[in-house]
Amino acid sequence: RRTRGARDSRADGLRAGPVSETVLAHPGSTRSDRWGARSVVALATLFALFLGLPVLAIITRAIVGGLLPAAAASSVVLPALALSLATTAVSLVITVVFGLPLAIVLARRRFRGKWLVETVVDLPIVLPPSVAGLALLLVFGRRGWLGGTLDVAGLDIAFTTLAVILAQVFVSAPFFVRSARAGIAGVDHDLEDAARVDGASEPQLFRRVTVPLAGGALAAGLVMSWARAMGEFGATILFAGNVAGRTQTMPLVVYSEFEGGSIETSIAAAATPANVGDGARR
Repeated sequence: RRTRGARDSRADGLRAGPVSETVLAHPGSTRSDRWGARSVVALATLFALFLGLPVLAIITRAIVGGLLPAAAASSVVLPALALSLATTAVSLVITVVFGLPLAIVLARRRFRGKWLVETVVDLPIVLPPSVAGLALLLVFGRRGWLGGTLDVAGLDIAFTTLAVILAQVFVSAPFFVRSARAGIAGVDHDLEDAARVDGASEPQLFRRVTVPLAGGALAAGLVMSWARAMGEFGATILFAGNVAGRTQTMPLVVYSEFEGGSIETSIAAAATPANVGDGARR
């Protein structure tokens, strides 16, 4: 009986120990969690301000200073904006036509060298834009790898509007391919198999099952790709040049006007694509 009573006492002590420790530790842990949450919010707020204030400063300066009406009447800004919208629209179509099949292959198939293809797709994202422009010039320029073939075919790509489009596709397509690949890979195969059992063909399956389920990722990829093409500068100026009305897009106008001393026009031009991009995002 004594032994049994001692055991019961030790068991009660063991059961009581963790409870008392938990009770004592709970206020401290709650206080620590509270400080941790506040720190996260503070850091997030600071970084959000760091990212947002420069853009807000440009837009505010353009609106408060009445620069946007002047930009609308400018003989430099409007042609550049029209060229930017036209070239980015064409580059986006090219990206979807050729990038979507590539995303499907990368998401659904396994083959030797797949890692190499994925590296090639991701490489334009990490390349400096000026390096991308120089690389395009070495391939498609008159003295580039394909320069002779293009010359025989009567094509002159470098320093033309076509060069602007190719530069935009090169730097922006990886954003769409990566997003589309992730979205398509995330589609439940059981749903697709069920559609096949119901008699859906592969094109019908893709249009009615895969695309709707991966629609969010596809849309995000389109927006990111378009925004990257709209803001392209380095590859364009090296591969296509800075010719007004021909290859001078909005980022090049911002640079040219700033270099020429027309800071107000530069600010107005900088605010214009920001407003267009914000409208597209909404």
